[in-house]
Amino acid sequence: MGLEIERKFLVDKRKLFGLNFLSEEKIMQGYLSHNPTVRVRVKGERGFLTIKSSTKGITRKEFEYEIPIEDAEELLKLCGWFVLKKYRRTVEYGGHVWEIDFFAGRHAGLVLAEVELTSPNEPLKLPDWVTREVSGDSRYYNSNIVRSSREQLGVRK
Repeated sequence: MGLEIERKFLVDKRKLFGLNFLSEEKIMQGYLSHNPTVRVRVKGERGFLTIKSSTKGITRKEFEYEIPIEDAEELLKLCGWFVLKKYRRTVEYGGHVWEIDFFAGRHAGLVLAEVELTSPNEPLKLPDWVTREVSGDSRYYNSNIVRSSREQLGVRK
């Protein structure tokens, strides 16, 4: 069993210019179930199936399995409207690798940063480009973002 300990933040995208990103990947992810969360993801040329428990604080159980890309693409079709499109860039800051998601499609303009920790109490130095922590705000869980509009999230394009 995997354990995900993650904090999530809104980002001021204007302050990201000039950062040296370590990587960038296009991601499409859809949701087959919301309780528990069952996600299918196409990340680059690879497919994944992920099952996540409810979040307690910033921690939840996570089970992720690589699946054939063809299977992932077919499963995404089953998700219908519940598909997110985003570009993920990574950057190192304060001894952590931060994942910054730039949402596309109907969620264009939303930018979120996530950082995985080894324990819920691990100290974390925040970069100046984060604006507000939304770790405990369920509106910003990807499984809920997919069911929301940009306007419901207070995002301007």
